[in-house]
Amino acid sequence: MRVTKAQAEQNRAHIVATAGRLFRERGYDGVGVADLMAAAGFTHGGFYKHFGSKADLMAEASANGLSRTVAQAEGRDATEFVERYVTREHRDGRGDGCTIAALSGDAARQPGDVQKEFGAGIENLLSALQVAAQGDTPGDGDDERADERTARAAMIDMLAHSVGAIVLSRACPDGSPLADEILEVCREEILASLASRGGGEQSAAMSPEV
Repeated sequence: MRVTKAQAEQNRAHIVATAGRLFRERGYDGVGVADLMAAAGFTHGGFYKHFGSKADLMAEASANGLSRTVAQAEGRDATEFVERYVTREHRDGRGDGCTIAALSGDAARQPGDVQKEFGAGIENLLSALQVAAQGDTPGDGDDERADERTARAAMIDMLAHSVGAIVLSRACPDGSPLADEILEVCREEILASLASRGGGEQSAAMSPEV
């Protein structure tokens, strides 16, 4: 039976979504094409109707996952982002969690296309967080540029600290007291830093997913 263009697009999107989840759970090198297609409900041979190589899928799945994280951060207060992000729930939900926390270490060893997607995704996330932090308050000239640099530095610090907390916690055994301690200490320190910079005001509630 001939597959329509619309169905082919749906199948591709399903493969990309499945790949993103499996990559976050197992890493890029921990998932083969055959296993991936089986998980998506398709045959191995069907893969090459949609993608030229596994590397192509890795880049697209990364972009998709990163866009999802950015979308969930848009308009959200940095404090709420941290309160949702630096948690045991996120730590344990690797497959449904943030692509940056799950795959940044792997991305550093992957082809340039994957790294390019990570660079773009991280930049977009920083921009979304910075916009939420600045709100609609107008700036003026040099003061505005200085405020933007300060806000950007604060968001880089917050994001790096938050991602690092999840990565370190995941490196510990499941149920380890240290895994929880890392999350608790880092969350408290990040929130205290945000509050000291005036970034403690909360806005709309953020989705439990990150």
